[in-house]
Amino acid sequence: MVDNGIIEESSGPWASPIVLVKKKDGSTRFCVDYRKLNEITIKDSYTLPRIDGTLDCLNGSQWFSTLDLKSGYWQVEIQPEDKEKTAFTTGQGLWQFKVMPFGLCNAPATFERLMETVLRGLTSEACLVYLDDIIIVGRTFQEHLNNIRKVFQRLQKANLKLSPKKC
Repeated sequence: MVDNGIIEESSGPWASPIVLVKKKDGSTRFCVDYRKLNEITIKDSYTLPRIDGTLDCLNGSQWFSTLDLKSGYWQVEIQPEDKEKTAFTTGQGLWQFKVMPFGLCNAPATFERLMETVLRGLTSEACLVYLDDIIIVGRTFQEHLNNIRKVFQRLQKANLKLSPKKC
């Protein structure tokens, strides 16, 4: 994670414990337990879209493409003054995230706000967005291709990367 620019050493006053969670396939997932930090965090009231409201946009569409951002949260840089709050401790020392980690109570709202800002004007007519998942729609094949082009241009301008395995 250091080599990929995800974490860096920390010397701040914060430290959350890590937990290793066993996945279905037998591998282990590294997680940070941010419950104590979340208890004292001012909650972001930005709401996630409701599925029943977003599905109305599909009405009349004949063409669909799905996109998934690659490690979506890790594409969001943390403000320098907030990095130390994400610190966690391991046997190798104290580390902090340079990008938004999973487990922070405001991460979903922050990410949804980012995606809706990046795709503003396209949501509801060209695509649906829920966190790092995007469904591009079109009533005709040509409209669908145009919508794909528009979404790709916005994502590229925002320097957001897709996961080819999930598209």
